[in-house]
Amino acid sequence: MLYPLEFTPTFHYRIWAGNSMKTVLNKDISEEKIGESWEISTVPEFVSVVKNGALQNNDLNSLIQKYKSDLVGNAVWERFGTQFPLLIKFIDAAEPLSVQVHPDDSYALKHHQSFGKTEMWYIMEADEEAELILGFQPNVTQQVYEKHLENQNLEQILRNVRVEKNDVLYIPAKRVHAIGKGIILAEIQQTSDVTYRMYDFNRIDKDGKPRELHSKQAIEVADFSFIEQPKIDYSTVDNEEIPLVDSKFFKTQKWNINQDVPISINPNSFMILIGIEGTFSFTVHNSTEKYSLSKGNVMLIPANSVSIHAQTDVSATFLTVHL
Repeated sequence: MLYPLEFTPTFHYRIWAGNSMKTVLNKDISEEKIGESWEISTVPEFVSVVKNGALQNNDLNSLIQKYKSDLVGNAVWERFGTQFPLLIKFIDAAEPLSVQVHPDDSYALKHHQSFGKTEMWYIMEADEEAELILGFQPNVTQQVYEKHLENQNLEQILRNVRVEKNDVLYIPAKRVHAIGKGIILAEIQQTSDVTYRMYDFNRIDKDGKPRELHSKQAIEVADFSFIEQPKIDYSTVDNEEIPLVDSKFFKTQKWNINQDVPISINPNSFMILIGIEGTFSFTVHNSTEKYSLSKGNVMLIPANSVSIHAQTDVSATFLTVHL
């Protein structure tokens, strides 16, 4: 029988990472410079494994094969079959990430036999005056870009966007971007690990070598358009669904709760819960067993769950994600 699934995260070294996975998100790690915690993944070699309940030690791929639409939902099963469409991460950037871009589905399928990579970020923590890069300044063309890349002064034409806690940004495939220093975020993306590094501030890796750039592929896929509104504008309300992103790749909502709240599960899709702030408990339809979700934790709710009932005596913030 299916139930809300929690998975063992996989931790990934990154040259730009800090120690916030442990100190802020309470991850059980001893390694230094863990920049990414992959919470739900079917990327080859990093397939998530269940850590709670009767299905403990089963991986997500095997569960999809066994439970099919009961787990992922009728429409998701029809569209994707045994391929799980999303990858959920937390990212800790103590230093800026490289400037990068991801391909869309058609380019990624042709060159990598992979999904493309459209993603979104929810800013969980941000230092004062924290910034990220999103696209270019106005009137930048491919020729202008190539000239600045050759001269190693790409920073002059990139667009810096100031961000703070609770900001939301949607990054479709082909949009050039980079997370800046002093930012912790939750990332929701298509299942893909295809990244083209455009510029890396002339850094060297832990072996003393410059990190590889992917200039040819980046030029082929990059969108040089100016982005008028880089952030998603949303209104804050308590104990009601707050829509954030509604795309063909995923739909994301925010919840700020301080009382009991019922949340319906559409049989066409699984639902993912991402803890942003505080802790709350919940039960699933026709069950008395309680589950708990805290900041920095993620759970997958099977599509056949009908509904969950979130409960808290204080306040908690979390995201819901589905297709």
